[in-house]
Amino acid sequence: MDKQSPINVLVVGAEQGVCELLEDYLGHHGFLVLSATGHIQARAVLERHPPHLLVLDADLEGDDGYLFLRFVRAHFEIGIVMVSASTATVDRIVGLEVGADDYLAKPFDLRELRARLHNLTRRYGPGDLRQGSRGRVIALGRTQLNLDSHQLFDDSGHEIPLTTAEFNLLQILAARPNRPLSRDQLMMLTRHRDWDPLDRSLDIQIARLRKKIELKPAQPCLIKTIRGIGYMFVPERQQ
Repeated sequence: MDKQSPINVLVVGAEQGVCELLEDYLGHHGFLVLSATGHIQARAVLERHPPHLLVLDADLEGDDGYLFLRFVRAHFEIGIVMVSASTATVDRIVGLEVGADDYLAKPFDLRELRARLHNLTRRYGPGDLRQGSRGRVIALGRTQLNLDSHQLFDDSGHEIPLTTAEFNLLQILAARPNRPLSRDQLMMLTRHRDWDPLDRSLDIQIARLRKKIELKPAQPCLIKTIRGIGYMFVPERQQ
């Protein structure tokens, strides 16, 4: 089977409408997407939710697009596609020399952007996603999560019911193996808001997921509690 990956993408642009368009399109095609307008907001998102890939508009206010590209390349090991309204060869060369992996001139075909992002996943994405006859599937212990149909199956092929919120949470955890995720990160990624210490809904969802994927929910091996931080998904092969 071919191996692919659940990919986390940060879209950084100058216009909120364009960011939302890319977020909707890439999200519809299986990416996990966050967006930010301007380099200040983008830096905050990067620090809290480091992605696998970055789509960066060079045409941020002033020269901030290239300055931000330099900052990202110096601090993060992620794949970067720069997009720009300029078709000049010199701008493309500067973008690649500063640190972009790829460059697209606007307007571009969204399908081409998606193809270039998929190409970068060979270098920057996690590698535990399988492509089979049933679609893109992540193995989770005795269960398998189908990212295309949003279904969870046990090892006998029987479906284990998932709510939409449970699927989103499980997908986000599985896409970031061995990375401790704080409650703030998980709430932002699943509900686009900060965590409230009085809100126990996230912990309740974790407990429900453990009952569905763990052999011993009281002694979880796949979704581990990281004391003082939050939770972490550990692939079974590393246990």
